[in-house]
Amino acid sequence: MSEIHGLAVHAAGAQLLPYKFDPGEIKPYEVEIKISHCGVCRSDINLIDNDWGISKYPFIPGHEIVGTVVGVGAHVRNLSPGQRVGVGWQADSCGMCEWCRRGDEHLCAQAQPTCVGRNGGFADKVRVNSRFAIPLPEGLDSENAAPLLCAGVTVYTPLRNLGARPSSRVGVIGIGGLGHLGIQFARVFGAEVTAFSTSKEKESEAKDLGAHEFVNTRDTGALKKVTGSFDLLLSTIHADQDWSAYVNALRPNGVLCLVGAPPSAIQLQAPPLIGGQRMICGSSSGSPRDLHEMLDVAARHGVKAITESFAMAKANDAVTKVKKNQVRYRVVLAN
Repeated sequence: MSEIHGLAVHAAGAQLLPYKFDPGEIKPYEVEIKISHCGVCRSDINLIDNDWGISKYPFIPGHEIVGTVVGVGAHVRNLSPGQRVGVGWQADSCGMCEWCRRGDEHLCAQAQPTCVGRNGGFADKVRVNSRFAIPLPEGLDSENAAPLLCAGVTVYTPLRNLGARPSSRVGVIGIGGLGHLGIQFARVFGAEVTAFSTSKEKESEAKDLGAHEFVNTRDTGALKKVTGSFDLLLSTIHADQDWSAYVNALRPNGVLCLVGAPPSAIQLQAPPLIGGQRMICGSSSGSPRDLHEMLDVAARHGVKAITESFAMAKANDAVTKVKKNQVRYRVVLAN
């Protein structure tokens, strides 16, 4: 196998620069993928800036990868050269622990993220364990599919695991990179969908995406009007909110699920949780099983990310645009 060429960060917050490395011999259970597209996720920005204190430089970001298998390890049986596949947040797991045996590899204590401690998808090729390279249905366009591999599965998994169905009243908080996909998937589950946003001008687009109703969260009166209305609220935003108001917006046995991480601690009074048997929880990305199912559902029901495309060589421009929150709704790099 040849060298891998990509764009790497050499210090926290630095510009991406050309970088090449020798990945060595392909391991028995690995595949090598020639990358056609890679999404730019908010998590990539966090890693570039070392916001989480786990980045080691130099490294190549990128974990919403679409490409074609060009090499397989000796023990790979599930993929063949020429197959189009996608890779999300995770590239490997131990394969043996309780969580891996259950099919919840994303909860494995030894889970290996695609671009933490290894090089990711802002490159011409990438290597991952073959179990984490998911064949893409023919009905999915590569550019629109790339963000599904992280953002898509991040909103799909809690909707599925928390029982969204036609009788459900679901609210999606935030109409951005995650939220615009959450609205689409909630509608696919048949739920009555309400979009929450601080931007009144997004109402029309939210309804085009599948929302039945819209709540302007800058209007405190509007939030009070939906008290006791929802079985599930999915918060996709990375900002502090009036969490008490959202808990009060839940029906009995309702759930507030966080997939976006607010910067401050969440403080809530216990009585509304106890009295209504309400819950608050978080949800991670998803397992290979979840990715397979989510991609199939997206292909059959026409769910796709709204994207802006940049050439891979213009990755710094793309990162800057994401940092400034100027994207509707996902940026994808193309080789």
